[in-house]
Amino acid sequence: MKYILWLLFIILIIPSSYAQSKKEYTITRALVAPKIDGILNDAVWQKASIATDFIQFRPTLGKPDPKTKRTEVKMAYDDTGIYISAYLYDNKDDIMRQFNQRDVFGQNDFFGVVFNPNNDAQNNTEFFVFPTGNQADANESPSMGEDFGWNSVWESAVNITSNGWVVELKIPYRCLRFTKQDAPIWGIQFHRHFRKTNEQSTWNPVDLTTGNSIGLYNGTLVGLKNIDPPTRLNLYPYASALVSDYDGVTETDFAAGLDVKYGITENITLDATLIPDFSQAGFDDVQLNLGPFEQQFSEQRQFFTEGVDLFNKGNLFYSRRIGRNPTRNIALADNENIEDYPEKIQLLNAIKVSGRTKKGLGIGFFNAITKKTEVTINKSEAVINPQSNLEETIQSKRKAVIEPLSNYNILVLDQQFNKNSSATIINTNVTRNGDFRDANVTALILDMINKSNTYGVVAEAKMSQLNDVEVNKKGYSSYLGFGKTSGKYRFNLSHNYADKDYDINDLGILNTNNYSNFSVNGSYRIFEPTETLNSLYIGVWGNYNNLSTPYTYTGTNVGGEFNATNKSLHTFGANFNWNVGKQYDFFEPRNDFDSFYLTENYAQGSFWISSNYNSFFSIDANVGYAKRFESERSEFNNYWFGIGPRFKFNDKFLLVFNFEIDDYTNDRGYMTKIDDDIVFGQRDRVDIETTISGNYNFNSFNALTLSFRNYLGKVTYENQLYSLQNSGRLLKNPAYTKESIGYNPDINFNSWNLDLSYSWQFAPGSQLTALYRNSIFSFSNASQDDYFKSLGSLFDENMENIVSLKLVYFIDYNSIKNVLKKKSKSI
Repeated sequence: MKYILWLLFIILIIPSSYAQSKKEYTITRALVAPKIDGILNDAVWQKASIATDFIQFRPTLGKPDPKTKRTEVKMAYDDTGIYISAYLYDNKDDIMRQFNQRDVFGQNDFFGVVFNPNNDAQNNTEFFVFPTGNQADANESPSMGEDFGWNSVWESAVNITSNGWVVELKIPYRCLRFTKQDAPIWGIQFHRHFRKTNEQSTWNPVDLTTGNSIGLYNGTLVGLKNIDPPTRLNLYPYASALVSDYDGVTETDFAAGLDVKYGITENITLDATLIPDFSQAGFDDVQLNLGPFEQQFSEQRQFFTEGVDLFNKGNLFYSRRIGRNPTRNIALADNENIEDYPEKIQLLNAIKVSGRTKKGLGIGFFNAITKKTEVTINKSEAVINPQSNLEETIQSKRKAVIEPLSNYNILVLDQQFNKNSSATIINTNVTRNGDFRDANVTALILDMINKSNTYGVVAEAKMSQLNDVEVNKKGYSSYLGFGKTSGKYRFNLSHNYADKDYDINDLGILNTNNYSNFSVNGSYRIFEPTETLNSLYIGVWGNYNNLSTPYTYTGTNVGGEFNATNKSLHTFGANFNWNVGKQYDFFEPRNDFDSFYLTENYAQGSFWISSNYNSFFSIDANVGYAKRFESERSEFNNYWFGIGPRFKFNDKFLLVFNFEIDDYTNDRGYMTKIDDDIVFGQRDRVDIETTISGNYNFNSFNALTLSFRNYLGKVTYENQLYSLQNSGRLLKNPAYTKESIGYNPDINFNSWNLDLSYSWQFAPGSQLTALYRNSIFSFSNASQDDYFKSLGSLFDENMENIVSLKLVYFIDYNSIKNVLKKKSKSI
């Protein structure tokens, strides 16, 4: 073991001769600010130096852009921000355009500029402009990737010419985090993407064969002098109105509040939402869940998607825990019932403090408070009236707390070093008032890559602690991984461990604990196109899994995948997985690892294709099949397929359909527990999902968007049920049938959601959104009904209709201050 540790030390610590020369751009101070109109006739552009000679890195590494497709970038600055102009030469007919909403790339060419004020190769701020005039922006780091949930307010303009297109931008200093310096040196990079050929190039060359940090290949920006970080105070006041109708009852609601962004220091920012309003958050893709683990949903609320990269370190933060359904189940007598049980807990307020110092120390603090929530319990009690000597029913009510006032907190310290590595400590804490459960999780994380950016190691150690009147326990988890991160051939070896008491589910999400798993994977990729392919990736993997307590073998699986893109920009791929031999599932019985369910030799494979999206018509399709090869389960089959045609009618109108079906025959799974028996059932199951999404963009500021989803999940059990044996096998038990267990286990779950919205960006950072939403849910035992009969039954249910209007206005403190200054001077 010590020799392995020494080898890791030599690979990761000792410097190598790896180095790369960087291009340098000297910026010009603008005496008169250029007008952001996409016309490059301003005086400053006549004197500014040119950044050109872009080098392709995809699909052909190191190929210079031809003169007919050259890019010429110029930069200038003043006391308010940085200006960029770019002339992007191209055949006018080859420029790909598709209007979209913010941060959606679609089928577009793009020009991007990347700033790194700390020049640390790890913390980039990216700004993209498309030929339509639409914008995208993101924060980027090697550990978290690109965070397009981050949004800032900046200016851009586009002009299509006879021999290309022109971009002009102004990036105010409030969009960037930097310290005050007399003559700072920043990292800078320019990107260009040709959508028609899927070529991408940069000003300073990028080497994809080495490492995972794109920031290592930034050039340098010099010439900035005497720039001061501004007061970063942005206000987002909002107002919303909502009208809902359900089962003949109409309700209205009005809300107003404020989101605040404030620069506490030059690099640290406070984000706060006061009186939060999430009335227009998208709907969840709810599915019928028969497994032992909860379904995980994506975050739809902007405050929890923007600028949360630091808080996601260690995967301890699942923001949907905040404002989720209540945590306490109320014990009810036979004659009691709860009226108006709430589905969610109200969020009172939330704040984020985050940033990174010049020396690479990232600081993050998150805090949210949810409201104390009570329910009313109705009680019906039969008593004898002493006067009439007759039985009467007395109604009474009582209150019960199902969620107390609760505080959710995260603290992160993340020190970056070596331009590609970081060490992190993170703590999450949930404190609930009264005798409710409290939770605390702490993690130490090391993500280290060697100087030559070719090998890396990741190490994590985590501890969880739970305290309430019933449970007090500590749990532990660890991860250790080592791999090669460069070249055509790469690999990774890892071990992942969690004990039986490890639990992060109060603020994170963890489906399984009590494991000790070993993994290995390898891959091959190309960086130069072949005669037929632009790209190719082949990967293989293997896992050897165990329980941690007691240390018990649970299963082995191996698999592989490939994906490729050909010269016509059609992408396709396939994958397979084989669970080798006996697999011991300790989770499906749901009795705290006291039993296991035994299966054998499960194999699956699938194939998919995605045609070139640049065409009027394109299509996504996939097909797969799975089977168990064991004597007791040879009749099990599972197939799935999906098809998704896309219609790009023009550069403003896109419509996408998708249909997916997943069909199981003779599947088996947990049903219930009767006394000491764990009861399983054999079932046929089908899931069918239909979605439609479309958008019509009148221009880059006005858009009409449609989002529709219908999901049907059906399960039909055989009448004869099974008892789980100590051997892990299932045995038919004549005592258990669908009739004898006291309820019908067959399921028909159907849901319908439709959102139609219109959004108008009427000023920079300011938006008006009108939304119409309707939804229907149905849950019955009619599992034998076909798709169309199930859909017809769905419309027999009550439909909820919601119309909402929300106005958000952006106010920049510096703009107000400058206006006041001008007025005072005029007086």
